[in-house]
Amino acid sequence: MTNRRSFIRQMTMAGIASAIPSLTHSKPDFNQTSSLKKSSDQKLIWANLLHLSYNMWEDNVPLKYRDENYQCLTCQEAREWAHPYRPFLTFDDLTWNTLLQEMADVGMNMVVIDLGDAVQYESHPEIAVRNAWTKEKLGSELVKMRKLGLEPIPKLNFATTHDIWMGEYSRMVSTTKYYSVCRDLISEVIELFGTPRFFHIGMDEETAGHQSRQDYAVIRQNDLWWGDLYFYTDEIEKKGVRAWVWSDYAWNKPDLFFRKMPKSVLQSNWYYGTEFDLNKLKDPAKTYVKLYNDLEEHGYDQIPTGSNHSNDINMEATVDYGKKVIDQSRLYGFMTAPWRPTLAPCLDRHKEAIAQMGRAIKNY
Repeated sequence: MTNRRSFIRQMTMAGIASAIPSLTHSKPDFNQTSSLKKSSDQKLIWANLLHLSYNMWEDNVPLKYRDENYQCLTCQEAREWAHPYRPFLTFDDLTWNTLLQEMADVGMNMVVIDLGDAVQYESHPEIAVRNAWTKEKLGSELVKMRKLGLEPIPKLNFATTHDIWMGEYSRMVSTTKYYSVCRDLISEVIELFGTPRFFHIGMDEETAGHQSRQDYAVIRQNDLWWGDLYFYTDEIEKKGVRAWVWSDYAWNKPDLFFRKMPKSVLQSNWYYGTEFDLNKLKDPAKTYVKLYNDLEEHGYDQIPTGSNHSNDINMEATVDYGKKVIDQSRLYGFMTAPWRPTLAPCLDRHKEAIAQMGRAIKNY
């Protein structure tokens, strides 16, 4: 467990703590908060990560692909050229509705929605892209999901590799203005979702390698990365919501991760390969899979994440592996992440992901 008081003292000596005001907030103990801690009779989560916004990268690709014809591409082209920022909503309502119904039909019970710049936030309307959802539209969709038995969970990825959705604020990281904007967005989204159980904040792939194609790269390291993580999680937790992150920081810095990552933060390690036998795997894949075991050994709550991004067997294999190595008290469920925009050309790939999760549910 992170010693936050020691961290704050270090930051104060360095003259940094004043820029991270929320570090002084007390932290809820989720191990003693019955309304948020997993109960023995709580249903296992079967989640799908769907994208309302797909502005998560700033790769340097040809300008000719940054136009309105994007929605006419094939699914493969949509994946390949989905990276540059687009000032309009890359989303199809019919595809969305089809996926929600199919999720409900196979027994899935959660939708993690990557919101990004696809909502007209009252606190920061300047972030929204063209045709972004109004608060009223979002509200009606939340009602629809809940009627289908699907619990909606918000996601805003604050990792600097994936924060192009923040517009100009993505180039103000770790400044007073940045913290103010993030605080506003977190608070507003929690209110819009009616205080959800969880709030996914991403925090994956913040490395130089993952930004090698970007024209503008920002990488937080050491105590600055951890200080900002604490800022986000404190803003979320003081609202009675549990923060949720990708766990891949631990792939490269496991000792630091297990020393500083609070147990209150829900973990999603992810691995999209086909082999799960640690005796057969070589690094880096072995490290990716073994992290499920390591998180369990250190007592973290988990939602392992698989995908049909690379093959058609990973998701079911992820479920099989997770239920073997993670204690039921810490296994909150599973999530699939197709990594495709919610567009008609990608419908079949999305439906395949749901079908795979459906088989995993049936065989669990």
